[in-house]
Formats: sequence, structure tokens, C-alpha cells
Amino acid sequence: MPAAPLRARRVLVAGPSGVGKTTLAAAVARAAGIPHTEIDAVHWHAGWTPNPDFAAHVQALADSDAWVTEWQYDVARPVLAARADLLVWLDLPRRVVLARVVRRTLRRRLRRLELWNGNVEPALATILTDPEHIVRWAMRTYGIYPGRVREALAEHPGVRLVRIRNGRDARRLLALLEAGADPGTRSGSSSL
Repeated sequence: MPAAPLRARRVLVAGPSGVGKTTLAAAVARAAGIPHTEIDAVHWHAGWTPNPDFAAHVQALADSDAWVTEWQYDVARPVLAARADLLVWLDLPRRVVLARVVRRTLRRRLRRLELWNGNVEPALATILTDPEHIVRWAMRTYGIYPGRVREALAEHPGVRLVRIRNGRDARRLLALLEAGADPGTRSGSSSL
């Protein structure tokens, strides 16, 4: 964790599904005073149909001056990493990730919360039948991020890494970003 105020204009938040990337990305955006683009909302059209123009949208986002987004989707990761100046890696224990993804999935399904473009979580029973179910996906892909992060840093040595291992680390990051933000750009306090 840096010791001084932190300035960042193009921020990626990495980690397995359900770890809290979107929650942290929104808080980072508020603290740094830059816009957050939820990448899932760009990727998914109604009926869980992938956006055919997703790659073009990702390129436009990467080309913009300031952004925060989640580091996911094979087509998006290299494009965004090439322009990022900060990579925030949510590296939480597997048990924490599992608990978070299960709680989130249950809450979204039971409340029938709309996620993006009219999409909602599928029936809970699909965890047993769908190998791509978000809970199963999160556990299956949990261990891939150390390699992805190392590879991104090797390919883009100018990208700074902040590794978040707990809530205290996240709160410290937000405070450092808020301290380094341009005055007048923050849109309120950043709590997490």
C-alpha cells in the first residue's frame, strides 16, 4: 500500500466473481473523483445476450482520460490493462469470496433484483445444473488471478499495483485516493 496520497486516472479492479469488484470500483471512483463504468452493464444486453459491440465500447472506455472499471472479460482485459495506471487486486481468502458470492446471489435472486438491462439471477436450482453458475464459476476461477496480475504487470510495467487483502486495506486505499484527488472532483465521501 502506498504511504502517500495516490493519484490515479485509469483504474482497474481485479478479483474473482463475487469478491466485491463493483462495490470497490464505485468507491474508488467516488474517492478519486473519476467516473465508474460497470463493465457487466456494457457486456450484457437483455436476456443475457452479449453485446456485439462490446469490444468497441471497451476500446472507447480505454481511450478516455479517466475511468474506473472491473478487470474482466478476455477481450477487455488486455485493452484496459494497456491504458491503466493503477490495478487494484482484491485478493481475499477463498472462504470470504465464497461467502460473499453466495450471499449476493441469494439476495439478488430472492429479491428479483435487476442486474443489467432487465437481467436477473437465474433460479437457485441452476447452481446444481449449470457449470457456469456464478457461484461455481467464482470457485473454479478463484486461483487464476495471481497469474493474471503478474502477467499484466510484466507486460505493463508502468501500472501500479495495490493488493487488497481485507477491509482495512480497502479503506486505506480509498483514503489515499481521496487525498490525491483534484479538489472539487470528488462526489461525496467514500465509505466501504
